[in-house]
Amino acid sequence: MPEICRFYGIVIQLYYGDHPPAHFHAVYGERVAKIAIDTLQVIEGSIPERALRLVREWAQLHHQELREAFEFASNFQRPAKIEPLP
Repeated sequence: MPEICRFYGIVIQLYYGDHPPAHFHAVYGERVAKIAIDTLQVIEGSIPERALRLVREWAQLHHQELREAFEFASNFQRPAKIEPLP
């Protein structure tokens, strides 16, 4: 599974061949949350609230890039890296 970004101890990943709805996986320590790209709602799992706020802030800044990355990964193509939060 490609890692597309890393910031503040949070790793953002996509899975090859994944299915709709468009989403990404945020990993923080031992915890993982699957997050919908369009709504930024947690679909499955959980991460601490502070980390989730940072992930949502990052995802709002990079919404279109995330959608494109999901399309690439769902078609078994390597998605581009996305800039982290400063």
